[in-house]
Amino acid sequence: MAKPWESYEQVVIETYKAVKSGKSSNVHARPVEGQRYPTTLDVECSRKMRSDHPVGTKFRVWAKLTDREGGGEYLYTSWRWPYEVVGE
Repeated sequence: MAKPWESYEQVVIETYKAVKSGKSSNVHARPVEGQRYPTTLDVECSRKMRSDHPVGTKFRVWAKLTDREGGGEYLYTSWRWPYEVVGE
């Protein structure tokens, strides 16, 4: 169930490599440690953003907490939205 009451907020995320069942890419994104969200949350974000920068790059994005029916929570940011590189 979507979480329409959740607001978008700026979150710093980072890319990392991992093999995950059902995922077509081995480069994923997660929140950076020390923020409101745990580093165990996945971030749905732009594939191009992940592929155009080295693994480990940090980005500032607008994201919100949401979930999938039958699945867990994750952070969502639109692939169309701008992002800021804050560290490589």
